[in-house]
Amino acid sequence: MRILFSLLLILLTSKSFASGYDIFGIGIYDVKFDGSNTQEATDFRYERRFDNSLIDIGPKEDNFFYLKPLIGVEYTSDNASYFLAGVYIEENLNEIFGSEKNLFNFIPSFAFGYYDDGNGKKLGNNLQFRTTFEISYNLKNENRVGISLGHISNANLGDKNPGVEIVSITYQIPF
Repeated sequence: MRILFSLLLILLTSKSFASGYDIFGIGIYDVKFDGSNTQEATDFRYERRFDNSLIDIGPKEDNFFYLKPLIGVEYTSDNASYFLAGVYIEENLNEIFGSEKNLFNFIPSFAFGYYDDGNGKKLGNNLQFRTTFEISYNLKNENRVGISLGHISNANLGDKNPGVEIVSITYQIPF
């Protein structure tokens, strides 16, 4: 937990991380697509995605992925909270397939953090991992709207690992 807060403090105070997007999301927490039992709640999300690359992945002449940092918090209507830090990759959807840039972006991310279940679903451990896939659309004012699908689980580190899926819509504002 101390590492997470230290990383958060460094990212928020560093001038080298002075651009990116603030993401505000609302969604459905614990969505089940297979008809199994669910403990649905409303999910509220805030993330700060920094635009500075931590690691360039790919050959030097054509780096095709730039791993960038993110921090965030999720809170549900049943008082569960999740504080997280991680990385994301942002690619223009058309450029992935070798075409000219368009207004759609594909943003996969991976994060870890501290989870408190409040009155919500018991996920079996305080340490949780989140993977998210998002498609966003660039608006004329440089803001974005998006839709995402996320999964939170403890990677079998706890005594149980039910995991949850979250479907969200997002509004993203550059800073």
